[in-house]
Amino acid sequence: MNEQENRQPRRSIFRALLPYLLIVLAIGAFVSIVVLRNKSKVNKISSDPASLDSFLNNNEIITAEVYRKEGIVEVSGKYVENAQTTVKQYSFTVDLNDFTEDFDSNGDQTADHASYHALLKQEINEYKANHPESAGNAVININDAYEVSWWDQWGPTIISIGVTVLIALFLFSMLSRSVNGSNNKALEFNRSRARKVENSKVRFSDVAGCDEEKAEMEELVQYLKEPQKFSKFGAKLPKGILLVGSPGTGKTLLAKAVAGEAGVPFFSISGSDFVEMFVGVGAGRVRDMFKKAKQSAPCLVFIDEIDAVGRQRGAGLGGGNDEREQTLNQLLVEMDGFEDNSGIIVIAATNREDVLDPALLRAGRFDRTITVNLPDKKGREAIFKVHARNKLIDPKVDFAVLAKRTVGFSGADIENILNEAAILAVRGNKPMITVQDIDEAIDRRIAGPAKSSKGLNADERKRIAYHEAGHAIIGLKLEHSDKVQKITIIPRGRTGGHVLMTPEDDRFLLSKAELEARIIGYLGGRTSEEVFFEDVTTGASNDIEVATRIARAMVTEYGMSALGPIQYERDTGSVFLGRDYTSTQKNFSTQIAYEIDTAVRKIIEDAHKKAREIIETNKKELILIAETLLEKETITAEEINTLLEKGSLEEPKEQVKKSVRKTPTKKAAEKQPEAVVEEPKPEEPKPEEKVEEKAE
Repeated sequence: MNEQENRQPRRSIFRALLPYLLIVLAIGAFVSIVVLRNKSKVNKISSDPASLDSFLNNNEIITAEVYRKEGIVEVSGKYVENAQTTVKQYSFTVDLNDFTEDFDSNGDQTADHASYHALLKQEINEYKANHPESAGNAVININDAYEVSWWDQWGPTIISIGVTVLIALFLFSMLSRSVNGSNNKALEFNRSRARKVENSKVRFSDVAGCDEEKAEMEELVQYLKEPQKFSKFGAKLPKGILLVGSPGTGKTLLAKAVAGEAGVPFFSISGSDFVEMFVGVGAGRVRDMFKKAKQSAPCLVFIDEIDAVGRQRGAGLGGGNDEREQTLNQLLVEMDGFEDNSGIIVIAATNREDVLDPALLRAGRFDRTITVNLPDKKGREAIFKVHARNKLIDPKVDFAVLAKRTVGFSGADIENILNEAAILAVRGNKPMITVQDIDEAIDRRIAGPAKSSKGLNADERKRIAYHEAGHAIIGLKLEHSDKVQKITIIPRGRTGGHVLMTPEDDRFLLSKAELEARIIGYLGGRTSEEVFFEDVTTGASNDIEVATRIARAMVTEYGMSALGPIQYERDTGSVFLGRDYTSTQKNFSTQIAYEIDTAVRKIIEDAHKKAREIIETNKKELILIAETLLEKETITAEEINTLLEKGSLEEPKEQVKKSVRKTPTKKAAEKQPEAVVEEPKPEEPKPEEKVEEKAE
């Protein structure tokens, strides 16, 4: 098997180089033909006596070759023009009528009459006398009349045949290469598309926010590095690890870190790379992938989005898919057919564990299921620090504060936030990334880029300001409500403004009081419009949708109503994701349906009354927040606290100066405590002046 594998690359290299070799040979043959043709281009001398005399008188003959043929004597040689100062040789040829005179070995004619050959001899002798340094090269040869060299007779024929053969071989090679190429593509169709990484540069230090999951994965590194340590106790290498979690929680990063820490090859492939339109292709790719993995063992095989190929068989609308099911069957066989401690670990990732086939999740295939949750506050702070390594960030940025404001954000979200902040800093020509850039990046991640509010008229801006202030006052005054982090009336995406509210701490469970507080908070904007404008707008449509969904879940799923702890509805998922079309979603009668609607309506109505009560009680604070929003457009949590404590965000400078003049001593200040209040209020500064003072 190894000899055949070694021969195969050699043959492929030869086949690849053969066309180029033939091209080189063809070019060489063409050049040789051109050279021969150039050699044949010599000075053809006329046999006329006058032309011969003129040629011999004006040139010096160096060498001459005499050939006797049938009735013709062919003379060829080299000559030098007398007019040239430099010695440069030229070729000549002349055909004469056959002479009957015989020539001796020196080229002398036996006849005493003048002949062309005598003149040639004379010219050669004169050249010898004038050029003694090259006299040895000036000769005249008399050849046998009928002796022809082998090359003169067969050379042109051989060249023409050789060129024809080369062209035929070149065409044959190109044709065979195209045929073999199509066959190779047909064979490569079943080959695995897994990408192999020999040395992964990702380490556990690059993974943050999932310490418990990372501890589980570190054990795999020990399995790969020291398998004998576990085999001594009879422990076997786990065959499969299934990573389940929300998108962006770092499942792929964990798998790369395991490969990087263990120093083993890493094969990565997506579940969709197996499935093709032709039945059997996916199964062939699975076989080829595990074959390559066994040759590189110990190694890791990572299958991302395994739900694309591992969905439950025989379920869903229209039955199963033959190609996908055959691919899944082959995957099940390969995973259960490993030898003990073969050194191959399969890591798969998905966020749809509920649609996977039960045979894929049984022990012996995916032995462990590790849930990668969203990071908590401490984890988000660590993720911020990891992604801030290669960025210029203002030292004043507190990652702990940012972690509190990003509840529910994944690691990918945080990475995107810092990247957007860096882009904003470059856009603003800033020396480093500031807190304002990160705040803007968070808002862009939640609701999209900011839009201009110039398209809104004064009435719309005012309604939006009081709407958002209604949400905020509920969060500030209602117990069990989330904490208000920021209020803005800058349009983003499809919203005219929003209130960022996050819980004090990360929560795993939510109580009934907390859910009711969220419903009241969502209805705060709508209620504020009713109180201050005695009318409502379409801006609260999404708030009503979310509040209704929470209330219905409290009744039908959580058992938080007078109907008792009974689950009336359940989410069965889409029938196209491996679910049966006939699955029951509602397990109740029409009478219960009426009672569910009544209970949901009661929760919403009670929340609406509570929201109105809070807004009526805290009207002044709501008006103060709304008017400040109309002026500043954005208020943070710290500014909200200052606004509610002092009644304004900034104290006029002129008032401070006059108060200092009127209270030179502590006693005078105690005697006249109302001196500052009696002073006339300064003129309201323009918005531009306020911005300049804040910048200073």
